[in-house]
Amino acid sequence: MRAVGQNLAFLFLLSLSFFSSVFAANVLAIDYGADWIKASLMKPGLPFDVLLNKDSKRKIQSSVAWKNGERLFGSDAFNLATRFPQDTFNSLKYLLGVPGNAESASPKPGGKTWDVEELVAHQLAYVKQLAQDAAGEPVVDAVLTVPAYFSQFERDALADAVELAGLRLITLVHDGTAVAVNYAMTRTFPEPERHIVFDAGASGTRATVVTFSGSSKSKGGAVAVNGIGFARLVGGTELDRRLREILVKKFTEKHHKDIRGDKKAMAKLWKEAGRVKTILSANAEAVATIESLTEDIDFKTKVSRTEFENVCSDLKDQFVAPIHKALAQAGVKLEDIKSVILTGGASRTPMVQAALKAAVGQEKIAQNVNADEAAVLGAALHGASLSRQFRTKDIKVTDLTPYDVQMSYLAEAKLESSTRPRTITSTAFAAGSKLGTKKTLTFKRKDDFYVAFQYKDSVAPEFPVELLDAKISGVKEAFANLTEMGGIDPVVKATIVLSESGFISVPEAVAYAELKDDSITGKLKSFFAEGSSSLSGAADSAQTAEATPAAKKAAATPKEATIPLNVTIKFTSVAPMSLDDKRDARQRILRAEIDESRRAQREEAHNNLEGYLYRLRDTLAGDATHPFVKCSQQSERVALAAKLEQVTAWFHDHAESADLAALQEKLESLQALERPIVHRYMEIEEFPRALNNSQLWNWQTRLFLTEAKTNLTQEESTGVEGRYTRAELDSLEKTLKEHELWLNEWVEKQKSVKMNEDPVIETAEMKKRAEKLEKQLQGLVFKKAPKVKKTSATSSTGSATSKSRPSAGSTKGQEHDEL
Repeated sequence: MRAVGQNLAFLFLLSLSFFSSVFAANVLAIDYGADWIKASLMKPGLPFDVLLNKDSKRKIQSSVAWKNGERLFGSDAFNLATRFPQDTFNSLKYLLGVPGNAESASPKPGGKTWDVEELVAHQLAYVKQLAQDAAGEPVVDAVLTVPAYFSQFERDALADAVELAGLRLITLVHDGTAVAVNYAMTRTFPEPERHIVFDAGASGTRATVVTFSGSSKSKGGAVAVNGIGFARLVGGTELDRRLREILVKKFTEKHHKDIRGDKKAMAKLWKEAGRVKTILSANAEAVATIESLTEDIDFKTKVSRTEFENVCSDLKDQFVAPIHKALAQAGVKLEDIKSVILTGGASRTPMVQAALKAAVGQEKIAQNVNADEAAVLGAALHGASLSRQFRTKDIKVTDLTPYDVQMSYLAEAKLESSTRPRTITSTAFAAGSKLGTKKTLTFKRKDDFYVAFQYKDSVAPEFPVELLDAKISGVKEAFANLTEMGGIDPVVKATIVLSESGFISVPEAVAYAELKDDSITGKLKSFFAEGSSSLSGAADSAQTAEATPAAKKAAATPKEATIPLNVTIKFTSVAPMSLDDKRDARQRILRAEIDESRRAQREEAHNNLEGYLYRLRDTLAGDATHPFVKCSQQSERVALAAKLEQVTAWFHDHAESADLAALQEKLESLQALERPIVHRYMEIEEFPRALNNSQLWNWQTRLFLTEAKTNLTQEESTGVEGRYTRAELDSLEKTLKEHELWLNEWVEKQKSVKMNEDPVIETAEMKKRAEKLEKQLQGLVFKKAPKVKKTSATSSTGSATSKSRPSAGSTKGQEHDEL
């Protein structure tokens, strides 16, 4: 069941703050899986939840397909695989970062060659459009989940796909870590707790040992990843593959035909295997049924859970192996773990759950997060915490890398040696290093050199270990400049970074040296300084002697100098997309989006015209009591009927091939004839309301004038300054009379107008004139009253005091006398 209560708890706990006065903030989180894509949009004013697709589904199948040049996504694309498998692409996550010589990395949808990054970008752009439709504004910033075992090649490919989709990557976050953030957001931890996030997804299984901390007294908390274990290719997809093999075997035994070469048949069996697997998760057996599987052969067979589990028996230990690996890397034992939090679709499989119970015990298994949505919700919360536009529960996240990354470079060549310099290899980042780590390396070199980075061991089949080469150049010139500045034994210092997203990079390198003022210029300065001290008088000598120790200390303290060096990165195996390739790919995606937008507009115009033809036909067929007939003349109905017949004939013959402009032109030609009739009807409907509104303002204005004039007369007789002047009231009365005269005159004229004739007085004009009167009236109603002048205390004591009131010229003296 979906954890609805937990999602509602998120809604109450999450407080969003909007700081920008111009643009509304938003962050799009995407959990990109091999089978499903889940997304969540963080935006002030929108409920925090999973983003729905156009069919109001909470997850989107990871499929993209082409049909007659049109892109299809989600279930529409997935269902097309059984008819056009060559133009349908599923499980693209497996192909990210695969070396270019791999056969599976060259899909050709619609007769075109697309890079895998482009295919993924099409899917991400579709999700982006869903988010923009929900937000009502552009969406740019994105956070994506990745398995912790993703190599730099796979991360680069996904980052390129994000850029091609028109998004800006904030960060990549490990899916196990994202689930942990989601778990921590609604909980407090008075004492640190260790849990394992067990994620059995479609593409693989991973386990993450996490320490949660943060008491209820603090506003935040901490999520620290201690260990990671994983099993690539052991997941839901492998279960589907083995179940399909069962179906293939049963078909071959029954019909004595090998259908492995039939792509359509294999696509149908793949789809059916997924359905049967879901049924077997809750039942002991399931029936697989496929009509016209191949050569009009209908296929039906029964599969039992026992049969399925026997075929997958070797996977049981592989599913739980990541837990033991994660515990080993974290350096903790199973008894130190409070619970194993289950997530991922394959975790629902009875075989996987049985293996988990045997490995960790029933009491430690926790199913208190949404297995499908915990990762994307956690990624959204993590992305919001990285943005200044939101205020969320402050959860500090520390993650780590599962791989050893080493670096190698040639030792400094000796002039007298003719042998090849030896290669020095050392660890750059050990497995378990924290993401977001920065190191500074020191090299004693005299000339340009290379530093190569590679994985210590192969991360996956077909993947190389070489990552990149960093060429550091400009060394000789920089050292010469440092020496001239007084530098001693200059060295090269290079900065290497393991980013929060798991990327290895060399952002900068500098030539560095400590400076002592031993240059000729420095020695001359020192000589003249000492000479001037010896010529000083007795008064200065004491001061000189007192300052000498401090001066010596300053001279002994070396100063530093750095000169930037050039760092050139070369990818030695699988390189990210070049700028030119990305530019071309982005243009292709934009053209596809533009074509689809035009196609959607044309489809909408086609439907609008078709619906309008049917509606207008029914309207013209109405009897004499129909409002349309009452408000129209015979000649107008005849002309409209003739035009309707003409456009209807055109629609039947040419509508399917007509472009957007032609469809809109035909619709407008009919609407132009109907518009005067509709306008009369609308005026008849609106006239009573407009007249009542005008008369109401006349009445309110007259009431106001009656009361205001009475008050003004009294004020004028007593000499008190009133709120309104005589001129203001006269002006308002003039406007009122003009409005009453105009309204009475034209209302009388309108009474003689028939329903099928154009009105002589438009309701828009009535509203405009009434608004003029309303505005002038409200200007007086909300006018501030004049301030009442304060009278002095002496003026109220009687006539004697009044007679002694001083003149304006003697006020100062009089006040002095009273004091």
